[in-house]
Amino acid sequence: MNRRKFIRNTLIGASALGVGTGLYAWQVEPFWLEFVKKKMPIINLPDELSGKTLMQISDVHIGNRFDYQYIIDSFAKAQQLDPDFVVYTGDYVSYEDERQFSQLAEVLPHAVKGKSGTVGILGNHDYGKNWSEQEVADQISSQLDQAGIQMLSNDKVDLNGLTIIGLDDYWGLNFNPNQIMNRADFAQPSVVLCHNPDVCDLDIWRQYQGWILSGHTHGGQVKPPFLDPPILPVKNPVFSSGEIDLKDGRTLYINRAIGHLWQVRLNVRPEITLFELEKKG
Repeated sequence: MNRRKFIRNTLIGASALGVGTGLYAWQVEPFWLEFVKKKMPIINLPDELSGKTLMQISDVHIGNRFDYQYIIDSFAKAQQLDPDFVVYTGDYVSYEDERQFSQLAEVLPHAVKGKSGTVGILGNHDYGKNWSEQEVADQISSQLDQAGIQMLSNDKVDLNGLTIIGLDDYWGLNFNPNQIMNRADFAQPSVVLCHNPDVCDLDIWRQYQGWILSGHTHGGQVKPPFLDPPILPVKNPVFSSGEIDLKDGRTLYINRAIGHLWQVRLNVRPEITLFELEKKG
């Protein structure tokens, strides 16, 4: 009888734990935003930019898969940090149909802006179905530009002495990194925006030695304790999340995303990253 009671209680406890974990992963962690603060040493950074802040927001994923009021609320919290620069590293929508344009229009008035500039690049989801709809990318880019987010497609912009280089999406229709990397002056203090971190393994970087800010992976969204995420949308399994030393002077940072492809997260909280600029060396 004691053995039966033990087995029954064990099964009840395991079931309760499973239900509790499921509810947490569905209703709590997807909306438990973390502000990650890091130092960003940059070669040849002007003295007047030392101590300035650069905020990275990635993978917003406005659409039908979660309540995007959470994104608006998160933007309000981020604005309180008063960043000097803000960069958006792609996937503004989870595109299904034209409803996402009006949904994005609801959110963009609340977008976080930098005092010295706000820049963005596209992600694969911004190219519509099968990443192949140029008209979707054009519409999203237009809405972002009108909202004060300067969109870069294999191009660069100087913001008060800091060069931001923006590559178009690796899986999209306009990926052409040599268009900008062959003419960029890497003696200038620079940061590269690149939605998909797999681009870091391509032979396109010339003499660039600096930071690359990516998203795309969401950190896997689900990570079993003490294990790697079982699913990542990249070829290189090292490219999960966080800061990665690429061993050649480049430093990759993969943001875990503020939004979600699906409303589930476990041990991978949503993230907005705030970097403090400092002179390297």
